[in-house]
Amino acid sequence: MRLILLTALVFFQLSLGLIAQNERATVTGVVTDAISEQAIDLVTVYVKGSNTATETASNGRYSLVVPANEKFVLVFSRIGYQEGSTELGPLPARSNQQIDVNLAPSESEIEVIVRESKIEEGGMVREDMEQLKLLPTTTGNLESVLPHIALGVSSGTGGELSSQYNVRGGNYDENLVYVNDFEIYRPQLVRAGQQEGLTFANMDLIRDLSFSSGGFEARYGDKLSSVLDIKYKRPDELRGSVGLSFLGGSAHLEGSVAPKKDSYRRLRFLVGTRYKDTRYLLGSLDVSGEYTPSFTDIQAYVTYDLSRDWQLGVLGNFNQSIYRFQPTQRSTGFGLINLALQLFSVFEGQEVNEFTTQMGGLSLTYLPDRSVNPFFLKFLASSFRSDENERIDVIGRYSLRQIDSNLGSDNFGEVLAELGAGTQQQYIRNFLDIQLYNAEVKGGLEVQKGNEEVDASHFFQFSVKAQHERIDDMINEWERLDSAGYSLPYDTSAVLLFSTLKTSNQLRSLRFSGFLQDTYTWRKDDKGELRLSAGVRANYWDLNQELLISPRVQLLYKPLGSKRDISYRLASGLYYQAPFYREMRAFNGQVNTDLLAQKSFHVVGGFTLDFYLGKANPKKFRFITEAYYKELWDLVSYEIENVRIRYSGLNNAQGYAMGLDMRLNGEFVPGAESWINLSLLRTRERLDDVTHLRRELNVEEAVEVKDVPRPTDRLMQLSMFFQDYLKTNENIKMHLNLTVGSGLPYGLLGNNEVYRNTYRFNPYHRVDIGFGFLLFDEKRRAKRPNHFLRFTQTTWLNLEIFNLLQVQNQAGNTWVKTVFNQQYAIPNYLTSRRINLRLKMDF
Repeated sequence: MRLILLTALVFFQLSLGLIAQNERATVTGVVTDAISEQAIDLVTVYVKGSNTATETASNGRYSLVVPANEKFVLVFSRIGYQEGSTELGPLPARSNQQIDVNLAPSESEIEVIVRESKIEEGGMVREDMEQLKLLPTTTGNLESVLPHIALGVSSGTGGELSSQYNVRGGNYDENLVYVNDFEIYRPQLVRAGQQEGLTFANMDLIRDLSFSSGGFEARYGDKLSSVLDIKYKRPDELRGSVGLSFLGGSAHLEGSVAPKKDSYRRLRFLVGTRYKDTRYLLGSLDVSGEYTPSFTDIQAYVTYDLSRDWQLGVLGNFNQSIYRFQPTQRSTGFGLINLALQLFSVFEGQEVNEFTTQMGGLSLTYLPDRSVNPFFLKFLASSFRSDENERIDVIGRYSLRQIDSNLGSDNFGEVLAELGAGTQQQYIRNFLDIQLYNAEVKGGLEVQKGNEEVDASHFFQFSVKAQHERIDDMINEWERLDSAGYSLPYDTSAVLLFSTLKTSNQLRSLRFSGFLQDTYTWRKDDKGELRLSAGVRANYWDLNQELLISPRVQLLYKPLGSKRDISYRLASGLYYQAPFYREMRAFNGQVNTDLLAQKSFHVVGGFTLDFYLGKANPKKFRFITEAYYKELWDLVSYEIENVRIRYSGLNNAQGYAMGLDMRLNGEFVPGAESWINLSLLRTRERLDDVTHLRRELNVEEAVEVKDVPRPTDRLMQLSMFFQDYLKTNENIKMHLNLTVGSGLPYGLLGNNEVYRNTYRFNPYHRVDIGFGFLLFDEKRRAKRPNHFLRFTQTTWLNLEIFNLLQVQNQAGNTWVKTVFNQQYAIPNYLTSRRINLRLKMDF
């Protein structure tokens, strides 16, 4: 049966195509007088540069069909009133966007105010990509941007070297990522941030993104924390870009052609390639040596409109990360003023890691052109393969020393005593091959109701998905520790290794999932706008034979009779995360096939407020805040080493997460949007059958505690992205990226149960700054037709300074043991200050 299903999946992939979208969307709203707040009739509403237009009715209402998947300007005009306009889009096909306008009389000095409805956002933070491309980032990955724009997101211990992110007390494995409705996976064996390459999402290809930090709808999958939903562009003209920097380069090409005379039959294509080389950045780490990283990603996204109702396409990706490293020596200072320590090591050997992932997706969408009760059907199939191997053979000879820290001493900075000396040898030969094949059918039907005064509709959605998984894993690793000539652990009768791990695992399984959801929308002028989404998900895995049923509900409400532009959100539901391979593999390498899903109950409430500041030139701002509580049970406890998550392989913990997230964004400077995020978090857990203890000051005996911090318990996280430009020259811009966060907890290596996560890293704080210089744009072509950059639309040169304050942030610990079994935690610091030049040309 599995062979038949696998064959059917492959055939299904070869016979289908990718994502369809209709060419139209709808904009509706009410136009009122800014002074009297009375409805205005006969206002002309039109798309600038086209013949698409309508007029408002006696109640001020209008409805206009607009182009989907592209930006446009909507204009509001009437004799006796100031003309108003707003830039919109790209709007998804078949979507309905609410735009309410307050027009000011011609003789009035009041500004025209355009308000976009937030009810359609469904609790998701939505962003356009153009602003996000300006953020200074060392990884070049979209995920590194999320802590600055999304609620409750932090970068974890990997800091600027990692693209992994934690959301509201969860870890990276608890986050969903979709690109054009395809779920995205990533390599499993990555141990440290410097090994991470390029993630799937290519920022040059992205049209827009949506992000939910919790309480998301049933149409999204089965994870505990968050969902990132990415949509790629549907280009209508030939364009491209080239980017170069000290850390790599990128290029992309997009366009569309009409092979036949029919205007609706159009072939659209996106092709992007990226290359990253971080040896310049890694040269600032404590461990010196020969770094040879090479990260490459190639993607293609092609769609073809077969007819007005059908569309065909394909999404393909090849991603390869090769990390080679030959360490030579390390010198790390740490400790206190009165006890300064230094770890000095010399190495021989090398580390070679290769992670190759391939993904292909096909789909076919049927979206008939219906003005009443529209519906759609979408058939998707995809395959994913990750071929990963680790080859490490490194011997390090270390000396742990006490350094003279007395400023008045003649021996200041010299070695006072040697606390320990020894050898650490690490041998690893790990190979992991993951293959996933899936097929899915999904659809939706909108049932329209209402009358002249009330708009109402039901939108029913469903999905059924089957996935076949093949996993082959071979683990062969051991570690030898030697202190003062004695092998640890010390034994008088034998020479013992510190740790040994040799296993071979093979898994073949089928996973089934699906959902049903109804979204009810209701709107009445001068009363309010409401959206109620209720649905249920089901998930079954034949390996552990667990059936999961998770109902979810979400309510959004926006009062329309109030002068304040505010909307409220309340969401709740069950979120179950069925185990994947990494959760099943315990510390000893054994796989627990009976592992159950991790489970949580979410309650999320908050509001979004749009407001204007300033009288002469009012600027629009948006403030979002959410409070949440998550009850967690059947948890699989884990520990984090740098960015590697090591699971216990057991449902042996319970816990909770609670907190408050706030975000303010707007144009602090006209024409340059900025973001500020503040998150407060408390997440705790307790291991089953373990009495947790904590040592208190001035108390001889340890005190029993009810729960302990989870590895992601970060009390506070503040992140900010701020833009500005010279008052005398707007072509010179500044981009400031600030992150401040409380230290993450950790515990003793090999002894982190009773006294669990009792220590914390130092607080994380980092400032990156960039200066952008506009070398050329289309506005200069008329004045300088012979400019050497005239072949480009825009050309930017950016000077970026990473870690401006040169702060030593910590990514983890290296543990050194003495012959008396004493452990010292040697901090592994992240990168120091680096200067980067980045050139970006758009054609």
